[in-house]
Amino acid sequence: MKEAMFWKTEGERRVRCGLCHHRCLIGDGKLGICGVRKNEDGKLYSLVYGSPVSMAVDPIEKKPLFHFLPGSRSFSIATRGCNFRCLHCQNCDISQVRADPADANEEVPPQEIVRLALEKGCASVAYTYTEPTIFFEYAYDIARLASQRGLKNIFVTNGYITPEALREIQPFLDAANIDLKFFDDGMYRQVCGARLAPVLDMIRLYHELGIWVEITTLVIPTYNDSDEHLRQIAEFIVRTDPFMPWHVSAFYPAYKMSHLAPTSPSILQRARKIGLRAGLKHVYSGNVLDEDGAATICPECRAGIIQRSMLTRQTANGLVHGACPYCKTVIHGVWK
Repeated sequence: MKEAMFWKTEGERRVRCGLCHHRCLIGDGKLGICGVRKNEDGKLYSLVYGSPVSMAVDPIEKKPLFHFLPGSRSFSIATRGCNFRCLHCQNCDISQVRADPADANEEVPPQEIVRLALEKGCASVAYTYTEPTIFFEYAYDIARLASQRGLKNIFVTNGYITPEALREIQPFLDAANIDLKFFDDGMYRQVCGARLAPVLDMIRLYHELGIWVEITTLVIPTYNDSDEHLRQIAEFIVRTDPFMPWHVSAFYPAYKMSHLAPTSPSILQRARKIGLRAGLKHVYSGNVLDEDGAATICPECRAGIIQRSMLTRQTANGLVHGACPYCKTVIHGVWK
């Protein structure tokens, strides 16, 4: 166990965790909502530091990040646990479990993660698969070392981190794909066990802090696939930054939502049109074979600039110094 960051004592050996917006009040011997932070004798500890349950080399487009070092590879890691309880979680076998030190894997220290990332020819380290906020101490130490070695750092996140934690890691955090699951607080509470407002606040803060942000919405039939719901999400992103890419991804039956039908390609096509009509410059479809929906189009001359194959995971990048090669319009993103 490693002593956690962002907590304070609140009497009777209780502690208040300040890492995510749940701000759990945790009694002695108890765990927070995430299942991986434990109060031991009035001190808060992380149970997953140095204990990844998944490590893989992924194309950056899988995060998904389409405007951040396209065509590069990212060394991706996760530990157990999550601070959400999403009914449709596709990684529930590692996210919806509580950590037990007795079950810990062989320790993989931060410097070993960085060494592996460099050995595999990766340009970045991605904290993903589960929620990176809940293994913050581990991610923070890796990110500092990775940054020193020229690697970028990426959060694939539900956006529930607190401002104080985000500001702490900001100097080392280069990009984030943030889930904006619904634009309805009731649905957030019902499906995820969380609230909408903190997610919106943190999307704005990530952007204000200069971290490159892309948004993903998993489009779930009968939940968030109406024109109005999709329009509200798109309009929020436009108000934040119309150049912020929006990924509308297909849902497939999983976990406690295995009774629902998968998202049809026509729904994603409709969602893309809604996003573009709202004023977004880049809207992409995900989890389906849709070459057109994966291509980066110049918002000015409508020329295809970056082509992506979802089958081969290959990316053809036609940008010239971050701009459209035809009309010279600057395409927002991190290209080198």
